[in-house]
Amino acid sequence: MSLSKEMRYVELTGFGGPEVMRLATGPVPQPRAGEVVVQVEAAGVNRPDVAQRSGNYPPPKDASPILGLEVAGRVVALGEGVTEVTIGDLVCGLANGGGYAEYCALPAGQLLAFPKGYDAVKAAALPETFFTVWANLFQMAGLTEGESVLIHGGSSGIGTTAIQLASAFGAEVYATAGSAEKCRACESLGAKRTINYREEDFVEIIKAETGGRGVDAILDMIGADYFNRNLSALARDGCLSIIAFLGGAVAEKVNLSPIMVKRLTVTGSTMRPRTAEEKRAIRDELRDQVWPLLEAGKVAPVIHTVLPFDQVAEAHRLMETSTHIGKIILDLR
Repeated sequence: MSLSKEMRYVELTGFGGPEVMRLATGPVPQPRAGEVVVQVEAAGVNRPDVAQRSGNYPPPKDASPILGLEVAGRVVALGEGVTEVTIGDLVCGLANGGGYAEYCALPAGQLLAFPKGYDAVKAAALPETFFTVWANLFQMAGLTEGESVLIHGGSSGIGTTAIQLASAFGAEVYATAGSAEKCRACESLGAKRTINYREEDFVEIIKAETGGRGVDAILDMIGADYFNRNLSALARDGCLSIIAFLGGAVAEKVNLSPIMVKRLTVTGSTMRPRTAEEKRAIRDELRDQVWPLLEAGKVAPVIHTVLPFDQVAEAHRLMETSTHIGKIILDLR
């Protein structure tokens, strides 16, 4: 199928604040081998989008320069060799870029069917956070039933996903958040105790809650500002998994001795540079182990607000205030 008509998409007029984004018209992408084109009905807004808009997160060389890393909609074109989906299928997917557009080309191995009962808005809230949490918390940090975990930024899209998944798989969950409302939200999702980081010391609370032992894993999006304290909050043989640097990427005066004394593991990753094969492997595990939980209602995306496509700048402003709880979605329907 050849797609030749034009589409609306979000164009960057430069790097800077939300005002550098504007709606523009351009050609619909054509699928390469192994790709599909999705007619986008909804797209998720994520922190990496804000970083790319600001000039701090350039896309890979072979990726679309258009913002947007997760979409949901209908398959309208298939690239060479694609057999696992067909024209008309309702899918959500992790894009390598290009999600802020009416059509998006993305690898077939990064697609998942809408969970039963889901519409495009709910489905668009899944890919980026679920891929990220699954890879970093379950694959890399190895969180398993009976272990304990501390999730920083518990009210974010990543945080609300991580709390639910960790709880669903039998972990004891702790979280940090910046207000009483956010703390209550985290606990309603399954956190045993949420620590208001503006008023409490998470290391002291974790030590008190665990009888001085610490937690087995920490999912961290703060980075440098929390590095030493994270090491202190980990139990013996614990793992710190870093996924973002909201508190800086360069940690100074780091005490490395807890890593040796407690046999700690420090790891981390970003999703975008991973290979198509790696992303497909994550997709397969999500389909087999997590999608049944979504369809059973045991886990669900938390959506803070849904905004029309032409309010993309407002969506970014909201993201940057950090006042939201859960996901911000753009509706293109």
